Amino acid sequence: MSTADTRAPAAPPAPAPARGRPADRLDRAARLLTPFPDPGPRTGEQRARTERLLEAGRAQRTAFLDHHAEPLYDRLTAGRTRRPRLDALVEDAASAVPGLVPTPAQLRADRAAPPGERLGYETDVGVLLRGLLRRPAAGGHLMDSMLRPTGRALGLLAEFRATGTVRLETTELERRAGVARITMCAGDRLNAEDEQQVDDMETAVDLALLDPGCEIGLIRGGEMTHPRYAGRRVFSAGINLKRLHAGEITLTGFLLRRELGYLRKLLLGLRTDEPSWRYPLTDMPWVAAVDGFAIGGGMQLLLAVDHVLAASDAYLSLPAAQEGIVPGAADFRLPAVTGPRLARQIILGGRRVRASDPEARTLVDRVVDPADLDAAVEHAVELLRDPAVTANRRMVNLALEPADGFRAYMAEFAVQQALRIHAGDVLGKAGRFSARPPG
Repeated sequence: MSTADTRAPAAPPAPAPARGRPADRLDRAARLLTPFPDPGPRTGEQRARTERLLEAGRAQRTAFLDHHAEPLYDRLTAGRTRRPRLDALVEDAASAVPGLVPTPAQLRADRAAPPGERLGYETDVGVLLRGLLRRPAAGGHLMDSMLRPTGRALGLLAEFRATGTVRLETTELERRAGVARITMCAGDRLNAEDEQQVDDMETAVDLALLDPGCEIGLIRGGEMTHPRYAGRRVFSAGINLKRLHAGEITLTGFLLRRELGYLRKLLLGLRTDEPSWRYPLTDMPWVAAVDGFAIGGGMQLLLAVDHVLAASDAYLSLPAAQEGIVPGAADFRLPAVTGPRLARQIILGGRRVRASDPEARTLVDRVVDPADLDAAVEHAVELLRDPAVTANRRMVNLALEPADGFRAYMAEFAVQQALRIHAGDVLGKAGRFSARPPG
């Protein structure tokens, strides 16, 4: 479709009749899918017309996936014998069913366009992934696939087992006395997360869980080089708003990968090729220590670990109302931790919780003077090294986060978050927030 296309949006065709093999029905319905408009600048009525076409196409693809998600997923995974990760799955879908999801070239072009000219193709990726995640068989298989170790981690495993250390671009991992110590060290940007940091964190978590010499994990922020916090430890400033504004925060490479990848691995463990009959996942307890602040994604991380310590001058926040986006799986997890009223104050109202506040007792296990945090960390690590801790954390996490409930949440998150990251108010806020550090 050219940028000058003036056709009115067509009504989505009726789903294919329920006859014949599922694969044949899928192919017949796929031939009716409307092509995506070409990326490019549009103004005035031309822009409005294209948006109407996109809206009609998304309704059409939603109806298609409501009827054909399972056979589509079986085709993309060779009957669930393959386990592609999110980005590969989306690329395979674009090739297997033209018109179902934007091609990699279309996605790249849209992300590279100025914010006001983007068509929001990430939303169409979200429509696909929502359709797959909604289905118990397909969605369960996809979520399980995302618990497998990354190829990058497998490639570094021999080095880590031999040396006990791995230095990644934004993250350091060290095994010392059975403790896997993960230090977030993007010091120039206060550990604000981008796709590189998500990749580094998942790699570090995978390596820690794959190494039999690691009995417990510790996550902490390193010393900053940022002028405002130089020489001080900081946990995390949340999502990198500058990268979000630039179109460099993607649904599959950050927003969904983070939730279905390393955060869920912290909570549940790692799926390997040789699961034990004792427990199907490789897991261990995790401790997090907060210096300075845990904003946005930093606070979300705390909801996935077993024990949280914080310096008495630290604070936690989920500034979703200010940034305009959905705070990952925090909407799913936080109400169970704090109760719904405080969760709404934090998420909807942007309430900042200081470690010294009484309300912080639901979020932090122990608050100590900043000078005593190092010693408190070592004490917590020893406390959770008890063999009974691992068995009990498994049962607690299974009770708190049933797989089907989380799958349903992530299905809707795929679309809602994609819509928000391309909304005009979010891009405007990201442009302003990216110009100033947190405080």
